[in-house]
Amino acid sequence: MFALSRQEIALVLVTMLWGSTFLIIHIAMQHSGPLFFVGVRFTIAGGMALLLFRKRMAAITRREIGAGIAIGSALFLGYFLQTYGLQTISSSQSAFITALYVPIVPLLQWAVLKKPPGLMSWVGVALAFTGLILLAGPQAGALSFSAGEAATLAGAAAIAAEIILIGLFAKSVDSRRVTAVQLLTAGLISFALMPLMGESVPAFSWLWAGAAIGLGLASAIIQLTMNWAQKSVSPTRATVIYAGEPVWGGIVGRLAGDRLPALALVGAGLIVAGVLASEAKFSRRKKPRTAAPGTEGAG
Repeated sequence: MFALSRQEIALVLVTMLWGSTFLIIHIAMQHSGPLFFVGVRFTIAGGMALLLFRKRMAAITRREIGAGIAIGSALFLGYFLQTYGLQTISSSQSAFITALYVPIVPLLQWAVLKKPPGLMSWVGVALAFTGLILLAGPQAGALSFSAGEAATLAGAAAIAAEIILIGLFAKSVDSRRVTAVQLLTAGLISFALMPLMGESVPAFSWLWAGAAIGLGLASAIIQLTMNWAQKSVSPTRATVIYAGEPVWGGIVGRLAGDRLPALALVGAGLIVAGVLASEAKFSRRKKPRTAAPGTEGAG
């Protein structure tokens, strides 16, 4: 019988929430630069986490600080590049390209942890890459992705690194303290890079302010839930659940007026197929042992 644990149900709800954020960011980028928006979003999220877990923060360890900084750095890079891309590509495109973090995970594990991907991981990568070509459009046949598409793809790789880091630290740290550190790290890196990247503070707008505050709260909930749930939900199972994110992003984008061409829809479908294929596992059935003559019923 099909059943989901509390942790898995929480990840499904987080995935639905996650998928709806693409359109919000796409609209907010018309009124703010990416570094400022990411900075406000994650500093607010980190402040909320600090306030919520203030009694536990006193017991924070060096390992938790290090884990939070490492995860937060990957978190910043992933969301900054995604936000940058949403200045020029649609929310639906962004959602499906971002989903490529799933087949990228085994490739990163191979490069960093020396764990080669299995057959289905390679199948997933092939399907997802083909889907990306179709989603990006005819011009991508010459591998000339737009700046927004290229940035979003790089952001997907950073999110893959974040997931690997969460899995690496999840069972040895307090998820609440690490969540606060990683959110603040992402926000502070963003603000620190603004003068270096020549990005100025935008004129006040309730649109970007409301979006940043709302997404700050959403980010705190998403990161805390991921850190909590992945203590008992395997990375494989969690990633299959996360595969629903681009579908929700595409649905929200469609309701808001995004109209992807037929070829792009085929590409989006191939990306989702690649995501699911990369996490498919096949087990061989063991042949039943034949009891030796005269031992039936023994024991």
